[in-house]
Amino acid sequence: MRNLGLFLLLSVWVLAACGSPASAQSSSSGSQHTIEDVGSDTIVNLALAWAEAYQKTNPAVSISVSGGGSGTGLAALINGTTYIANASRKIKPEEMADAQQNGIEPYEIEIARDAIGVIVHPENPVQQLTLQQVSDIYSGKITNWKEIGGEDRPIVLLSRESNSGTHVYFLEEVVRQGRKGDKTLFSQDTLLLPSSEGIIAEVRQNPNAIGYDGLGYITADVKTLAIAPQVDGEYVKPSVETVNNGKYPIARPLFMYTPGEPQGDVKTYLDWILGPDGQQIVGELGFVPLQ
Repeated sequence: MRNLGLFLLLSVWVLAACGSPASAQSSSSGSQHTIEDVGSDTIVNLALAWAEAYQKTNPAVSISVSGGGSGTGLAALINGTTYIANASRKIKPEEMADAQQNGIEPYEIEIARDAIGVIVHPENPVQQLTLQQVSDIYSGKITNWKEIGGEDRPIVLLSRESNSGTHVYFLEEVVRQGRKGDKTLFSQDTLLLPSSEGIIAEVRQNPNAIGYDGLGYITADVKTLAIAPQVDGEYVKPSVETVNNGKYPIARPLFMYTPGEPQGDVKTYLDWILGPDGQQIVGELGFVPLQ
């Protein structure tokens, strides 16, 4: 179910249709309406699967899906060029202010949950880390695997690009551990990659690498580390169960934002996403359903 880049490009081409976002608020019969859906690369495969399933039973509605990152989706919402912005993080206060200045009141809908797994090459002997160790690795305080029980090898740091909501979440909640006012940054040696699939591919082939990815993108050919909130805490791997029971410490909600409370075709589509059919697809793609 984890789609490759070629599938993504083909899917977006098939789903794209002409028309402005404003047409999605209408629900009059007799013409096809287009819902523009832009943003988070974490959510994009899920959004594509939703769109494909929904259009089979609702052919009068066309859903155009594209990625680019949470920042890209929210920028489109602020500029009035999309009716759904996908985001793997909450909208920032400055983004909210920019939207309101443009006469747009972003409306937040939680559509699924996710865990961020910390991943290494399968041959790496390290099995577990604390949040503080992960923070120290990504901030450049720990630079060799031997410092945390591994072999004498340099650590290669992999991250999503700064426009990614996953990047922002990982920086704020893992590297900075949720501390307000903390200005800790990713090490300058961190390699920024444009996609979740890119991080998986690099970890798969590089025994020195460490990366992080959403649960729905992690494949069996990389090793997922168990994470503990502190040294004396329980080391837990990410899963649907450990997200729902609150034991896995790097878990987050996923969002869709609309320009004001959704109406018409957009509301009908979002209601379907939040219902049993939409949430079943969430589980099938490796994310955590709301129900």
